[in-house]
Amino acid sequence: MKTKKKIHFEFAKELVKQPLLYHLNRQFDVVVNIRGASVTDEGGFLALELEGEEPELARVFAYLEERGIKVVEGLGGGAQEEK
Repeated sequence: MKTKKKIHFEFAKELVKQPLLYHLNRQFDVVVNIRGASVTDEGGFLALELEGEEPELARVFAYLEERGIKVVEGLGGGAQEEK
């Protein structure tokens, strides 16, 4: 059964030029919907809605965390995860 999760994360300038969304789309069986973003040469912020099977979503979270990105559920600004 597919699940939707809303997440947000910030990343440092070392990751600005990394194709994170490209890898999410190519390596994982998830649908990525960008809900908000801000990127500068100094770092960035992404708010995403991910849709996929729970094990695949867990793999996405692990992939991001392996790169030093702390993933937080919700879209930021006090938003809560929709269930």
